[in-house]
Amino acid sequence: MSFEQVFKNIDDILRLEVPTALDYTEQSSWILFLRYLDELEQDKSDEAELRGETYEYILDEEFRWSNWAMPKDADGKVILNAALTGPDLIQFVDHKLFPYLASFREKTDNPNTIEYKVGEIFFEVKNKIRSGYNLREILEAADKLPFRTSDDKHELSALYEEKIKAMGNAGRNGGEYYTPRPLIRAMIKVVDPKIGETIYDAAAGSCGFLCEAYEYLLPQQKTTDDIKTLQEKTFYGKEKKSLAYVIGIMNMILHGIEAPNLVHTNTLGENIRDIQEKDRYNVILANPPFGGKERPEVQQNFDIKTSETAYLFMQHFIKSLKTSGRSAIVIKNTVLSNTDNASVSLRKHLLESCNVHTILDMPGGTFIGAGVKTVVLFFEKGEPTKNIWYYQLNPGRNMGKTNPLNDSDLEEFVTLRTQSLSKGEAGPETEKSWNIKFADIDKETYDLSVKNPNTPEETPLRAPKEILAEMEALDAETNNILQSIKELI
Repeated sequence: MSFEQVFKNIDDILRLEVPTALDYTEQSSWILFLRYLDELEQDKSDEAELRGETYEYILDEEFRWSNWAMPKDADGKVILNAALTGPDLIQFVDHKLFPYLASFREKTDNPNTIEYKVGEIFFEVKNKIRSGYNLREILEAADKLPFRTSDDKHELSALYEEKIKAMGNAGRNGGEYYTPRPLIRAMIKVVDPKIGETIYDAAAGSCGFLCEAYEYLLPQQKTTDDIKTLQEKTFYGKEKKSLAYVIGIMNMILHGIEAPNLVHTNTLGENIRDIQEKDRYNVILANPPFGGKERPEVQQNFDIKTSETAYLFMQHFIKSLKTSGRSAIVIKNTVLSNTDNASVSLRKHLLESCNVHTILDMPGGTFIGAGVKTVVLFFEKGEPTKNIWYYQLNPGRNMGKTNPLNDSDLEEFVTLRTQSLSKGEAGPETEKSWNIKFADIDKETYDLSVKNPNTPEETPLRAPKEILAEMEALDAETNNILQSIKELI
């Protein structure tokens, strides 16, 4: 049975228990995590045995997958009378397994450890599967998914990404968990991170930015030190929402990062005045939530007071970037032109403290189910802005669920921008792109609105009188022709 069929079988069973794609993903995630953890521990035990050492398991024997979920004999066959099912299985999961796993939260506060992940996930997630018979079927299906080889993980990660994408298309709050991967890949290509640099997303969601950055950096690794650096000292994230945190952890694990440095916290609860050099990163990639509102006590953590979450995140990003650090941030386009004090102050701060070298204007419909237009801001910290290159993406079709963004849509943008950046030049002027000098920006409003001066002029609409006169002339001409034909007959 293919991995894809296994995933489909799990979803089909979950549909009997939970109502939406968000719930399917949440419930399958905790099961996949425990399945993964069992194989990880088994691998580490085998490695220790080869070294003549004894591996100290993270989980007590009673709570290991191979004991409660799928007990097997020496030949690998399931011991049916030892496998819990029905009400007994639900009783064990709800009243023994979850409380035990949640207790790991008290054992460590170091987010770099797998113990931290176990505690955080099971402190937040609740088992919503009420039928022990359905859960037994799901466990049996999940047991067929191996996590041993990189090929296994690659296939599983692709399927998991599809689940996250389905969440993004599912309405409700699904869209906030999914940034189109072609856009993420384009942002990463322009920012061009290197092994040894730290990469951060303070609104990590399903960790799409961190996973795609990992894929981008994989071909660069040459040594065991590079592998260790990528695994342990490269990718950092923070996520406030429980569901997104669980999905983000699972997504990174499936992409090959064993113990992601993802912290379950409200980023905006951190006072930006407390951010020190050790807390800063080389690269920041993010799509922060916009439209949300933060309480007055949270706003006190920022120099520019506003309830708009996206504006607070922007201040956090600027403060969290190392000098000469590079960033690409998705944000709603109104941040470029709003006239309230916070918007003007934020644009002034950004332009004066960072070199905003590129603004990518995205078409409507880029984000499924979101009614806002967005832009991507590319900037480097340390020098003020001198010149901004705008690029107006026009894929030549209406974007939507059946016509999503693809990599070829962004190919021209990536090529033009990376070529000009590598030469230290301003971006080229085309029908879709143009340059604005900082000296020409209004210093009262710091308005950065997208106004394409290179759009080809459309043929002006004609006056109604002119159109009617032409119709009358054509009618007269038609009558003359008909008259001539009649005379010939």
